[in-house]
Amino acid sequence: MIEINHLTKTYGDHNAVDDLTLKVEPGRIYGFLGPNGAGKSTTMNMITGYIGATDGEIRINGHDIFEEPEEAKKCVGYLPEFPPLYVDMTVKEYLYFAAELKKVERANRKEMVESVMEMTHILDMSDRLIKNLSKGYKQRVGLAQAILGYPEVIILDEPTVGLDPKQIIEIRDLIRTLGEKHTVILSSHILSEVREVCDYIFIISNGKLVASDTTENLLNHMEDSMEIEILTDGSDEAVKNALNRVDGIKEIKETSENSNGEKLITVEAIKGKDIRKTVFKALAASNVDILEMRTVTHSLEDIFLELTDNKSDNKDTVVDTEDDTVSVNETAQIEKEEGGEE
Repeated sequence: MIEINHLTKTYGDHNAVDDLTLKVEPGRIYGFLGPNGAGKSTTMNMITGYIGATDGEIRINGHDIFEEPEEAKKCVGYLPEFPPLYVDMTVKEYLYFAAELKKVERANRKEMVESVMEMTHILDMSDRLIKNLSKGYKQRVGLAQAILGYPEVIILDEPTVGLDPKQIIEIRDLIRTLGEKHTVILSSHILSEVREVCDYIFIISNGKLVASDTTENLLNHMEDSMEIEILTDGSDEAVKNALNRVDGIKEIKETSENSNGEKLITVEAIKGKDIRKTVFKALAASNVDILEMRTVTHSLEDIFLELTDNKSDNKDTVVDTEDDTVSVNETAQIEKEEGGEE
């Protein structure tokens, strides 16, 4: 559906997008994640032909967006973060205008405009001036504009920013509906939103792709390395001596201590090792009181923070757990991964 090869966008000395390569397959809802300034919106603007690229290639249904812009753009509907609405028009007037710009055949315009208004639940607002609508309804009008022409790909840049909880739920439901007939690419800072509606995730940091997989596979990939949190009031020496006798521990770190002298200790296992029983038995044998012990469950937020940490070597890593491959630039990074840090 979309092929991006070695895409680069440079502003002066700054690489907003740095040699980005990825593929978008039909029939999925994609989440496009990254911290502020990672290059998400720049990439989306290049995919839609809104801005040019410094280098690289984007092909949409076989059409190069820079060489065949008209043919490529027919395949894409786009909702920017701030919808490009003509606020002195009514909703219906604006959508007829957008349909004309998209070269929807005159005979089909009325039916299509009414269809997208019904789909986005704005039929009862059709004769209202856009400037008098709430932000939620304006977002729906922008979404209706993106759907016009029934493009194969719909790109949504932060579609729920500034909406109230009820409006967010409604837009999410609409995105799921769109995903039944279209390929959807969704950019969002709300990780729970991506987790709920997206089938597949791209994470970029510093303009580079650092992860590409389904949400489920990413979480499973993180779970390969077990972490245990232990709350104890035992002495540092007793805890250390007990844990040093346990095979399969990769790292031990004390994360915090409260006013009662209770310490929260995190124990990370070597990849593939289940150390819960042996850790418990070792501490009990050393008479170290265990006040609490639990397995750490990784979330999408944990993965996001780990992969987009500017101080981490992971910014040079591309994780693709679906194909069970990890490509890296540094030998040291490979060594880390073999120890269980993906």
